[in-house]
Amino acid sequence: MIVKKNVIACELHDYIEVACMYGYQLKLILKDGQAMEGKAVDIVQSADHRELLVIDGGNHQQVDLMTLSKIQVLTPNAKFTEVVF
Repeated sequence: MIVKKNVIACELHDYIEVACMYGYQLKLILKDGQAMEGKAVDIVQSADHRELLVIDGGNHQQVDLMTLSKIQVLTPNAKFTEVVF
């Protein structure tokens, strides 16, 4: 049996997938207190199998899902407004 380490819960992953699907504008709060904003673009996997959220805030940035503390959706009338990890 293969056990994946360092993955977020499925229901939290679903929120990120919805944000990417609809191109929501997000404010990300990281566990270290850093904040960044950008449009959710995609989820990719790094060479060392970490899952990364790609956001576009003028340039594409990749954010390790394990570093997320909170996502706030800035897009009006979104399907959800906030996710706490």
